[in-house]
Amino acid sequence: MAKDGVKIVAKNNKAHHEYFILEKYEAGIELFGTEVKSIRAGTLNLKDAWCQVKDGELWIKQMHISPYAQGNIFNKDPMRPRRLLMHKREINHLYGKVKQEGLALIPLSVYFRGSRVKLEVALCKGKKLYDKRDDAAKKDANRQIDRAMKERNVR
Repeated sequence: MAKDGVKIVAKNNKAHHEYFILEKYEAGIELFGTEVKSIRAGTLNLKDAWCQVKDGELWIKQMHISPYAQGNIFNKDPMRPRRLLMHKREINHLYGKVKQEGLALIPLSVYFRGSRVKLEVALCKGKKLYDKRDDAAKKDANRQIDRAMKERNVR
């Protein structure tokens, strides 16, 4: 267990490479019992997931939760859209940002806060190819600086 009773189950590392993260929000997820058990087992994939505001509700699409191994007829479709639980004014704020500024709603991570499953959703702006190259160059430069400092401290 991590601090504050938060246990991270899955992270979307691709999101940090593909997007600039502008704002982060926490949302609950409407799940069934066997889905929660499957998430506890760590069978969750956020790689291609995205969020959409539809009819005043926030939905997550393309999030894959594998069927629970000990489940039976109560297992649900692994790729079904799931409703996210947020306050109405937060959903309206996100909807306005997505429509006006052309931003995307991308899930960053799924975690347990106590016994509840939570999802971290971010307002994101897509990176261009040159932005990705620039980030890779900065990361490489920082890695080389860290190596040089470590080498210097060892001697």
